[in-house]
Amino acid sequence: MRHISTYAALLLGCLTFFSGIATAAPYPEKPIRLVVPYPPGGTTDVLARIIVQGLTEKLGVPVVVENKPGGGNNIGTEFVIKSPADGYTMHLTNPANGINATLYKNLTYNFINDTTPVAGIVRTPNVMVVTNGMPVKTVAEFIEYCKTNPSKVNMASSGSGTSVHLSGELFKSMTGCKMTHIPYKGAGPALTDLMGGQVQVLFDNLPSSAGFIKDGRIRALAVTSVAAEPSFPNLPTVGETVPGYEATAWFGLSMPKGSPREAIVKVNTAMNQLLADPKVLKRLADLGGVPIPGTPEDFGKVIANETQKWEKVVKASGATVD
Repeated sequence: MRHISTYAALLLGCLTFFSGIATAAPYPEKPIRLVVPYPPGGTTDVLARIIVQGLTEKLGVPVVVENKPGGGNNIGTEFVIKSPADGYTMHLTNPANGINATLYKNLTYNFINDTTPVAGIVRTPNVMVVTNGMPVKTVAEFIEYCKTNPSKVNMASSGSGTSVHLSGELFKSMTGCKMTHIPYKGAGPALTDLMGGQVQVLFDNLPSSAGFIKDGRIRALAVTSVAAEPSFPNLPTVGETVPGYEATAWFGLSMPKGSPREAIVKVNTAMNQLLADPKVLKRLADLGGVPIPGTPEDFGKVIANETQKWEKVVKASGATVD
């Protein structure tokens, strides 16, 4: 009887286990939160809102943008890292995540170790834009003005440690221009003050500045990529005036470390499908974006390579944040 009871218990346990597998709902079964570590209006937010509709359609559940700005990207990033690793919280990963690893001396996390790469989205150039009140129309004229009016040039950024900030620091180190860095909590408020003339220059990610350039509210001097930008064919590159200068931004999706592989693969597949959609590609191209599809591991290599690249820039510039 004891053997029969033991067998019955084992059989019941097995049936319960396999019943659980059979009835487990496939991922995803509820809304997914996409955390943007900046306020509305900047490139990171713009890109998030371009992709969420398509991801919602392809994944079959709402993908909802949640803005968590502050701390030069760190508040939103730390929030994601501390969220449950269940596949329902994603991070709009951006250049600051590679830069902050060196720039900030007291981070409470290690981005590469504490997150899982999911999918690449796009690369974009930055663009050097000035307030319309600046009496310059070229990079050479800006450098001359900057050197003769060092106390009059305030350089805005979307936050300490962003590619916008470091693109400006790189420009300063390569030209000898003396500018006062004014960090904002995102590109949106930085652009507002640039248009208002409170700051004079911004090395912004192209997507967030493109509309303001086209309607004449700010003046673009040059793009920061090596090659000319097709969406603004008349703009030169900074490198044509400052040889060797180059800075681009990159964006993708990450999840907390330990998130289910099923979730990572499904989101990656959906993102790659979006990056093959002509309508999405046109929207990205209009913003100067070049898609970076691939596997989660491919995007992991982008993060690692960019972290190593910007480490050199941060150290050369002497920039640091406690």
